[in-house]
Amino acid sequence: MMTTAVIAGVGPGLGESIARRFAAEECDLGLIARSEGYIRKLADDLPTAAVAAPANLAEPTDVEAAFDRIRADLGPVDVLVNHASAAGWTGLMDTDLDAFDRAYEVGPRAGFLCSREAVKDMRAGADNDGTAGTIVFTGATTAVRGREGAVGFSMAKFGARGLAESMARELGPEGIHVAHVVIDGGILTPGVETDTPEEYLDPDAIADSYWHLVQQDRSAWTLELDLRPHVEDF
Repeated sequence: MMTTAVIAGVGPGLGESIARRFAAEECDLGLIARSEGYIRKLADDLPTAAVAAPANLAEPTDVEAAFDRIRADLGPVDVLVNHASAAGWTGLMDTDLDAFDRAYEVGPRAGFLCSREAVKDMRAGADNDGTAGTIVFTGATTAVRGREGAVGFSMAKFGARGLAESMARELGPEGIHVAHVVIDGGILTPGVETDTPEEYLDPDAIADSYWHLVQQDRSAWTLELDLRPHVEDF
């Protein structure tokens, strides 16, 4: 059975790795991001059907239009990855209200909007075994312990984690698996230059874990998954 997966907030690094991993499993992909040129190029490079749906995830009308476009070309949504974030690394007095609001709007608020769109499809398309779909939230270290000098980012990631946990309790009985992934460390994205790559998470390896969440049997779903590189002083 073909799976349609939507990744909300796609960019070079982990977002792209998730898209390529899911495409390798023969998923059709809906790619949502503000960078229209980038997601169009990525969609053209994937081996399965892919739709680039440019959108500002902070705008409810953009989110609705993006999902409508993806459904029109690929059918109903089976998997959603809430991957977007937008926050500066600033403390309380150096964070202006617009920046704080945007961290919320692109983080937990966008996750709320995208999840509502996806759940409409998932509720209508449960398999014979009762499995209806998967929603994965990309978290961070700051989702479980606030970071000094990052009030917006910490707030947004805490909020997304709470949203994911609440949704998991509500939607699990309906066959919708909701999981939150704590990325506890830096990711070795294309722009990172380092002499110690072993201290970073490989985005392709993270993407493998995301696919594992999608494939889990309903009898043993993961609610929260912590991923971190192996370091000697852990």
